[in-house]
Amino acid sequence: MARPVTRYGFLGPVGTFTQAALAGWPAAKGREQTAFSSVDKALAALREGEIDAAMVPIENSVEGGVSATLDALHTGDPLTVVGEVLVPITFVLAVRPGTTRDDVRAVGTHPHGWAQVRGWMGSELPDAVYVPTLSTAAAAADLAAGLVDSYQAAVCAPVAAQGTGLQVLASDIEDRSGAVTRFVLAARPGELPEPTGADKTTVVVYQYDDHAGGLLELLEQFAARGINISRLESRPTGDVMGRYCFSIDFEGHVRDARVGEALTGLRRVAADVRFLGSYPRADGQQASIQLTATDDAFADADRWLADLRGERTH
Repeated sequence: MARPVTRYGFLGPVGTFTQAALAGWPAAKGREQTAFSSVDKALAALREGEIDAAMVPIENSVEGGVSATLDALHTGDPLTVVGEVLVPITFVLAVRPGTTRDDVRAVGTHPHGWAQVRGWMGSELPDAVYVPTLSTAAAAADLAAGLVDSYQAAVCAPVAAQGTGLQVLASDIEDRSGAVTRFVLAARPGELPEPTGADKTTVVVYQYDDHAGGLLELLEQFAARGINISRLESRPTGDVMGRYCFSIDFEGHVRDARVGEALTGLRRVAADVRFLGSYPRADGQQASIQLTATDDAFADADRWLADLRGERTH
């Protein structure tokens, strides 16, 4: 029986896009929700049993993977991703009431937020200095509370500006409209979500060593079984310079025959494979499976081999 999830954590403070993602997770409604100042702290609390699940950002359609989350998931005690949420992203430039655009000499926000408004800033506030913060909401909260003097404006979500009483100088300042951030709900290892036909699996793969064709050897495990990879990123292991692991999202569920064979293939050619979970896709898009990669095709091949070996009973 699956453990009940009653305590949720998220990257805070209140007003972050991560909180919006948690609000989009129906099972979290009415449950205890705790904000943490960093991804590392949220996942540490999950590992220590202080919470049952944590919502954290993992990928942005503009900036790519969220390094803090990727690194926190591939180190430490194993965690499992049980679901994902997609959140449309829009930003405002917010200031304390009475502050004008001419007063803005520096702007505070999270690095991923800044990456999505650099063009607008370069055009509208070319002389403003960027000040990194723990989150977009933290930039707004600290500015509203008068806790910082290093910046006079914050790039944040509209809800963060509204919730902290800041004045909005400009709206929709993101360089690309339609940007989306993907969030994942992490939990301690337990029962897997059931296959839905529209699933995604996440793994981290470690090579034995760095050699010519090493990445190709890993990717062949997916290509040979008709599996589409939706995200592939390298991250330093932290051991020595030049040693990397690969964080991979791909279509399918661990209970699918093609996925099971790909994972066993990876385990054979890689030094280690950290399985981070199989879970329903947020967009509900079903995988396009070749006839040669269906469960029936793999079962038929298994029966054929068993006949050759004389192992099959009739």
